[in-house]
Amino acid sequence: MQTRDSEDITREGFRGAVSLLRRNGDFRNLYFAQLISFGGDWFLLVALYGLVLDLTNSPLMASLILVAQLVPYFLFVPVAGVLADRLNRQVLMVSADVVRAVLCLGFFLVGPGTVWLIYVLQALLALFTAAFEPTAEAAVPNLVDPEDLSLANSLVGSAWGTMLAIGAGLGGVIAGTLGKNAAFIGDSISFVASAALLVTIRRPFSEARPTEHEPFLKATTETARYAREDRRVFALLAVKGGFGLAGGVLVLLPVFARDVFHQGDIGTGILYGMRGIGALIGPFIGRRVAGPHASGMFRTIGLALFCFPVFYAIFPFMPFILLAGLCTIGAHIGGGAQWTLSTYGLQRFVPDRIRGRVFSFDFAFVTLSIAVSNLAAGWAAGHFGPEATMIGLSVVGFVYAVSWWIGTRRMRATAPAAATS
Repeated sequence: MQTRDSEDITREGFRGAVSLLRRNGDFRNLYFAQLISFGGDWFLLVALYGLVLDLTNSPLMASLILVAQLVPYFLFVPVAGVLADRLNRQVLMVSADVVRAVLCLGFFLVGPGTVWLIYVLQALLALFTAAFEPTAEAAVPNLVDPEDLSLANSLVGSAWGTMLAIGAGLGGVIAGTLGKNAAFIGDSISFVASAALLVTIRRPFSEARPTEHEPFLKATTETARYAREDRRVFALLAVKGGFGLAGGVLVLLPVFARDVFHQGDIGTGILYGMRGIGALIGPFIGRRVAGPHASGMFRTIGLALFCFPVFYAIFPFMPFILLAGLCTIGAHIGGGAQWTLSTYGLQRFVPDRIRGRVFSFDFAFVTLSIAVSNLAAGWAAGHFGPEATMIGLSVVGFVYAVSWWIGTRRMRATAPAAATS
């Protein structure tokens, strides 16, 4: 295990990130596997939004793309959490990548009479994504040294934003110029590349486990019991799910790009790309503002929760797509900060033996709230217009941010002891 002096340990930003990636080849491969996979996902999503809007001209049908992805994810992710705590996490993630690579090729069969196939394939992809994502989050503390965990989480959190910025922007251009089939191929290739990187990792993805396991139901309910007993964990599990209540604004971005700014797939790529810029830099800003103490982490999460609704409340009043995109950056600086810090907090406070289940619950909660919000946003946009719908969702997000801030006031005032193991 490598060690560093205090100056190296406290180093922030780009230099610290480069240092971690250079020193730790196993984490580097996980990080780049996620980068590649996320990029392919955004290639796919931008193309699917454009395809459904072209074939149906319906914001509601477009919102169902995410609903078809999120509902199966929500239903399966508790099972996936138990699997992540029982099976070989590395094998589970590689297998999920291989299956998703094959499923992506099914989008070639979509046409005017087979729009339904989009939703079937999205649902199947979601099942294997549910096995991949919580497992990856649970594995990170085992792939880095303890002093690197905070920085590693900033990097993993920014990976999503990085490839949203690059993948969505490039995906919009490619879908608008080379056609949507190119995006389907790109996503399939990304999963193959991700699997190839994961198989090279040598460090174990989990600690040693008992040979006998609890019954499935008991293993699942242990998560709820643990969260109830540790208020820090309960508060952190509430972060993403509450944030997701306003998440329906995200399905409105392609509607704004197409119907308000009249920019089509390229406009969707611009807005999602600028969303990615915010999500890229948000984790690093959040980490710097939060500092080393748990009280600072809870304070920063609370402030970050306010950024999302405030900037999206301003978005509908912007006359040009680039100005709207700046609002998107601001919203997702907050979104990226709260997402990464709440993940880091769970990794600090939750032992490895149930970490997969805790993260599956975390992902299930946010998935359910985003699915409901997206469905409501798609319906409301068709009846009241995208502008009024975005403002309404912003109000929901603001009310939740106030509630979370009030509910965690004691955690912001103290610095509880860190983590179990």
